[in-house]
Formats: sequence, structure tokens, C-alpha cells
Amino acid sequence: MDKVRAKKHLGQHFLKDESIAKKIADTLSLNNYNKVLEIGPGMGVLTKYLLDKKTETYVVEIDTESVEYLKAHYLKLSNRIIEKDFLKYNLNEVFQQEPFAIIGNFPYNISTQIVFKTLDMRDQIPEFSGMFQKEVAERICATHGNKTYGILSVLTQAFYSAEYLFTVPPSVFNPPPKVDSGVMRLTRKENYTLPCNEKLFFRVVKTSFQQRRKTLRNSLKSFDLADTVKQQDIFNKRPEQLSVNEFIELTCLIEKTTSN
Repeated sequence: MDKVRAKKHLGQHFLKDESIAKKIADTLSLNNYNKVLEIGPGMGVLTKYLLDKKTETYVVEIDTESVEYLKAHYLKLSNRIIEKDFLKYNLNEVFQQEPFAIIGNFPYNISTQIVFKTLDMRDQIPEFSGMFQKEVAERICATHGNKTYGILSVLTQAFYSAEYLFTVPPSVFNPPPKVDSGVMRLTRKENYTLPCNEKLFFRVVKTSFQQRRKTLRNSLKSFDLADTVKQQDIFNKRPEQLSVNEFIELTCLIEKTTSN
């Protein structure tokens, strides 16, 4: 219980069901990479199944008690325990420019930040799999026209195919969270380079959803577009009505218009 208390401030709930742990480990395809990074392994319930696979498993863990436990019980990890804050650490110190997959039972309170860091490192991360608060996993995987579809959905799915895999009840955790969890997988698209300015794409998506009840004609006023451009049909839509590809097309249109 001491370890549970030590990690409570991180929003971590320890998975105690071995069958669920194995099922999560098996969500990795192990294609196009030889290394896996587990975020927040705790006492290694998921780690043990990752160590059985043909890939080289690394873990990143900020809690000192958990690190000591891992060193004592998982000798296979050897020098592959990274005692750092995942969000602040430069992973290239370990992986250089090599590809690696990410997996974990992610702390609820930093899960979206983990996804955004993955997007920043998408050139090196062909696959991402793990457990989130169910609501967050559903949001990442949501399609347009859905109320849960938003910034996280569009930005993630611009570069990755997102799959919601299965739901996990609170009873398999210690301490049990107050909500269900969801396991999802991201597989990087074969062609994940956008045909538009990527910084502009991020800005268009974020600005659009900041006023999601308004039409794009109103929510994108800060881009100072010509009236002839804003008369196009796409500007009559609200952001949740646009598919990822339509957001890319919209960004291409804005880029072309503002560069002239």
C-alpha cells in the first residue's frame, strides 16, 4: 500500500488483473520497431509480459520506490530503467533516432500530454498502445459528427489510425478509480506527412474547436480571410462536422489564401 500512496499524486491506479495486463501487452503488433517504452510501470504487472516479447523493453518511471522494486524483481530490465519524468525527458538520449513503440497504463491526469508528446515524436513512434480513462480513449478515437470529436481526435488521427480496443472496469485496479478505463491503439499511417503547413494545421484545428458551437466562418475570424474565401460551403460547417481530411483541405485553402 505504501507504493500506492506514493504514486497517488501522479493520478496512478495500479492494475492488479494479470489477464488484463497480458491483453494490453498483446495489443502491440511488434512491426517496424525493435524497442518498446513502457510509461509508468509501477510494480511491473504489465512489464513482465513485455519482457517475454522479442523486442527490447525499456521503462520510464519517476517514483523512486517503484524503481527500487523493479530493479529487485525484474533483472531482465538491467540498465533499461529510465528514472525520469517522461514529459520532460529527452528520449533521444536513450533511443537516438531509432524507432520505438510506447505502451502503458497511463496516469489519468497526464494522459493527453503523453499523446501530444507522442505526436511531437511521431517520426520515431510507429505504434502507441495503452490504457486511458475511457472518456479520453473514446475522444482520441472519435470520428467526425460525434460530440466527443475534438482537437485531440483530429490532431492524433491526422498522423495515426486510432482503434478503441476494449473497456476495463474499476475493479481490476488498486485503488479502483471512479470511472471505467479504455484501451486503445494508434498505428502510424504509411504516409503521415501532411500536404500543408503542419504548424498552421495545428492552429486551425485548435482555433476551430475553441468555439465549437460556431460555424467556421465565425470561429476562424482571427485568420482575416477574404470574404470570397469565407463564402465557400466548408465555412458553413461547425468543426465537429469536418473529417480529418477536410481539416487538412481547409488548412491548405487557408495557407494558399494567406500566402498570396
